[in-house]
Amino acid sequence: MGKNDFLTPKAIANRIKAKGLQKLKWYCQMCEKQCRDENGFKCHCMSESHQRQMYVFGQNPDRFVDGYSQEFENSFLEHVKRTHRFSRVAATVVYNEYIADRHHIHMNSTQWATLTDFVKYLGRTGKCKVDETPKGWFITFIDREPETLLKESLKNKRVRSDLAEEERHEREIQGQIERAEKYVAKPSGNSSSPEPPQDLAKTESLTNGKIAFSFSKPVLTSDSTEKRKFDSVFEDGENDIGNSRARKEINRQKFNDSAALEELMKEQEHAKEKMNRKDYWVCEGIVVKVMSKALAENGYYKQKGVVVKVIGKYVGEIKMIESGHVLRVDQEELETVIPQIGGLVRIVNGAYRGCNARLLAIDTAKYCAKVQIEKSIYDGRLLRAIEYEDICKIAQ
Repeated sequence: MGKNDFLTPKAIANRIKAKGLQKLKWYCQMCEKQCRDENGFKCHCMSESHQRQMYVFGQNPDRFVDGYSQEFENSFLEHVKRTHRFSRVAATVVYNEYIADRHHIHMNSTQWATLTDFVKYLGRTGKCKVDETPKGWFITFIDREPETLLKESLKNKRVRSDLAEEERHEREIQGQIERAEKYVAKPSGNSSSPEPPQDLAKTESLTNGKIAFSFSKPVLTSDSTEKRKFDSVFEDGENDIGNSRARKEINRQKFNDSAALEELMKEQEHAKEKMNRKDYWVCEGIVVKVMSKALAENGYYKQKGVVVKVIGKYVGEIKMIESGHVLRVDQEELETVIPQIGGLVRIVNGAYRGCNARLLAIDTAKYCAKVQIEKSIYDGRLLRAIEYEDICKIAQ
């Protein structure tokens, strides 16, 4: 068996080490390369590829650090939401589970030096409930996604509407009971009880041994007839008043419900806009226009290309449509492309970020467009005025 054979103990140990996690200080986040020892990390830092990446990093270091910090935060919270959504768990446990993936975003490339600083940041921003105990820091995830908030608001709205409906029914029943008691009640001044009418009069005829029955008809006086007429008139008037009040109450309740629903929808739209409005918009699969005048001498100025990869959320690898060359351009030197009416666009910023939509009309005076969302949870929703900068043509 040779010295460097595949089944030698040293080769097996090397493969085991390559699969597992290595020391954090020997990891290069810009190149996404893990080195196994100090000598390997030193050789990597002297390589040409690493020097090119560091030159790109040196042009705007704060943007790269912020991008890595945002990616680390999003992936960490996504792991917490997926594994410990409704439980209180130690921060070290979650972090050890998170770094089990060797391709995770390392903390040494973010703005937080320690896990304690990151946990305090989560508690300060209200993304997790943080508790400090003698056993360490514990976190509890707070779900603030727009869909979850919308479902919770609609659920509370249904509960409030059900309670209002029950209260309205109770008031109507109570009013009917009071009116019935008023109609049935008799005046207390008439204490003398009337004599029972003699509906049946029996007369005996002694002749021929026969018995004869005679039925007497009740006699209605003019006073009793007029009293019944007046009572019926007053009852009809009170019933009409009660019905009109009930209709007014129902109409007022419907107006209040519609106003509350409209206000709730506005609040949800504002919350989604605030949450999804970011300072970066570049994403894969869209057509952009290069507006860098520094690239004019190479013939790339105002030329269109397709974003094939996003680096650090702010830099995109653009494959030019005409020449096929691949460039790395910052988003500040890119511009969105608006297709013809009827074409597909992607919403790259704002409340409905990430959704695909169909372009219906363009308002050149207000620099906005009218689109209809397709193939998402908001399918069919119409956005009447969305800015040009928030939509971009999708590469076919």
